[in-house]
Amino acid sequence: MSQIIYALCAAASLTCAWLLFSGYARSGFRLLFWSGLCFAGLTANNVILVLDRYVFTQVDLTTLRLATGLAAVLLLLFGLIWEKD
Repeated sequence: MSQIIYALCAAASLTCAWLLFSGYARSGFRLLFWSGLCFAGLTANNVILVLDRYVFTQVDLTTLRLATGLAAVLLLLFGLIWEKD
């Protein structure tokens, strides 16, 4: 059951990233771009979670997962600070 939930979380993150990038392509509002990058990083984080739990059971990918999540949030934080107007 948890595999389905993890896969749905990855699909939801991917959908959000796609919608944010398509909104950026239409409007050119740069905060949509930074939010799209954040959700793309969160998608990678969810995919690494699935790989860590169910594919590579002998290898611990916790550090990679945490680094990916941190990078995604830092991208959004950078975008929020950079696009102050």
